[in-house]
Amino acid sequence: MMNFKTGKIALAAGAMCLSVSAFAQTSAVYTIDPTQLKATIQPTMYGVFFEDINMGADGGLYAELVKNRSFEFDKSLMGWKITGDSTAVKVVDRKAERPDNPHYINVTVPSAQGIGLANEGFRGMGIRKGEGYNFSVIAKQAAGSNISLQIELRDESGRAIGSAIVQPRSTQWKKFNVSFAASAQAAKGSLYITLKGKGNIDLDMISLFPQHTWKNRANGLRADLVQMLADMKPGFIRFPGGCIVEGRYLVNRYQWKKTIGDVDKRETIINRWNTEFKHRSTPDYFQSFGLGFMEYFMLAEDIGAEPLPILNCGMACQFNSGELVPVDQIDPYVQDALDLIEFANGDASTKWGKLRISLGHPAKFNLKMLGVGNENWGPNYVERWTLFRDAIKKKYPQVKIVTSTGTDPDGARFDTLNTAFRGLKADILDEHYYRPPQWFRDNAKRYDSYDRNGPKIFAGEYAAHVPGVNDALKKNNLEAALAEAAFMTGLERNADVVNMASYAPLFAHVDAWQWAPDLIWFDNLEHYGTPNYYVQKLYSLNKGTNVVPILLGGQPIAGQEGIYANATINKNTKELLIKLVNVSGQSHKASLDIKGLSSYQSKAWVTTLTSDKPDVVNSLEQPQLIAPKEGSLTVAGSSLVIDAEPYSFKVIKLKMK
Repeated sequence: MMNFKTGKIALAAGAMCLSVSAFAQTSAVYTIDPTQLKATIQPTMYGVFFEDINMGADGGLYAELVKNRSFEFDKSLMGWKITGDSTAVKVVDRKAERPDNPHYINVTVPSAQGIGLANEGFRGMGIRKGEGYNFSVIAKQAAGSNISLQIELRDESGRAIGSAIVQPRSTQWKKFNVSFAASAQAAKGSLYITLKGKGNIDLDMISLFPQHTWKNRANGLRADLVQMLADMKPGFIRFPGGCIVEGRYLVNRYQWKKTIGDVDKRETIINRWNTEFKHRSTPDYFQSFGLGFMEYFMLAEDIGAEPLPILNCGMACQFNSGELVPVDQIDPYVQDALDLIEFANGDASTKWGKLRISLGHPAKFNLKMLGVGNENWGPNYVERWTLFRDAIKKKYPQVKIVTSTGTDPDGARFDTLNTAFRGLKADILDEHYYRPPQWFRDNAKRYDSYDRNGPKIFAGEYAAHVPGVNDALKKNNLEAALAEAAFMTGLERNADVVNMASYAPLFAHVDAWQWAPDLIWFDNLEHYGTPNYYVQKLYSLNKGTNVVPILLGGQPIAGQEGIYANATINKNTKELLIKLVNVSGQSHKASLDIKGLSSYQSKAWVTTLTSDKPDVVNSLEQPQLIAPKEGSLTVAGSSLVIDAEPYSFKVIKLKMK
């Protein structure tokens, strides 16, 4: 992730059953030869990029409802409100004893009136009627104390909509749990704890999770958001970012070893997006790492995606401090990379493989690739990357290394890195482009002339940023999505060079975002996919196994009259898949001259994403204002005539008899 960045729904024509013989008014003839197999499309071709930005993890994908559960924010009681005598609650510092979790609270309950603690959650708590909730706390009481905790979920009006009692009777630190159900729904609810009785009690790791998380795992992930990813069937998931990897300073870089094991031993740190943008300052944005590397690997496994972890290369974000680890002190950073591969792929005879097994995952994660650095540039990056490369390839020669080409798709930074890493025979070059829609339309042929024998390309971060709108909220409108769809025809056509691609960023909380546009937006209860999401999903679900030529006058279809097209074959399902993008405001008829058309079934399936207004967007109120529509065409005659509506993206699927 870069530190800064440059109405009415039309009915899909595919929803109508049409006879398809050649029409006199057909404006173009596209020739398709499904027997001429070109590039092999990698299973990793389309994936997802995850970064904890826009409250994508804490407050988003990670289903924890309590903000600042272990009192580790800069302001230790941020997110909490005390009812009663505020002097009764003290924050205790135990940094020398527990540097990974240095704070807890001590509460003196003087009388039966009690003390109240309320937590506001992440812009409120999304509470669902009938849902079960698991509350937990790590606590200990002073000898002679008899304090109990009354737990309540409250709605926006303060009405209790679920309650339970916890009696933490222990003079030693111990975890206490209780489960209960909510009787009503609240989009911005809260947790209220009343401490009753008399005495003195210590509290830490106050936590609340819905019972129905992804795969119903305790302390797990928000199921509806994971399902949006699973529905895409991504080939990979890149994690944990992004600039999160680098940190504003190295002390705040992402350190994977601190994100595994017991959650109360995972050190909370400030999120680098906390105060990055003045227009979207988010001072309560921290990282609890409840979503850590073990959870990332398991998420990838769950949704059938290859894991792609990105590690710090000894450089903090160059847009911020630009802090460097001296080369003679780089060994611990390199060792982290080697240890991560062992954690993912090692057996019980290895230190880190044994740890993975002890955490409940005996099977290997079969890690095949990792990234060294994120959007780093300059000779300092090349020097440090080389040290990583040498160490990794010596011990794990089969692991592919993803390599940064900087922040932009052109210019001095890009040219220098592109030349250097091609000379060093890098495995995979990670190119990023956040540009206006016109750039994506103009660059559909970007990879046509790339060296077929050079490094493979990972289109690691991209999104069309619509100009002429409030810079603080660049819209996820149809124009942007279609520009990306047009560009992706070029990615797919050049699958012998481009092996991976992912839109970025992935998630955004509607009340707590820092960066737009984003692929999936959500609040505490609901979510919606943008038109960009549907473009990514349609590509991922219809990528095929091999590129086949689709030509107009012997040339690739890459912008002629606003039309972009690509064709692939899926050898496994015996399907021909044609993608057709019309970015113009004019209807376009195309006659598809398909070699061997008679060998296909008489019905073609058509999925269309379109609207008569290119600036239209989805929202929580209208989540599917722009969404794919399914239809079919009857195949007859020697060619297939397709009517591409203005501002449309179509996927046409023909299955062999």
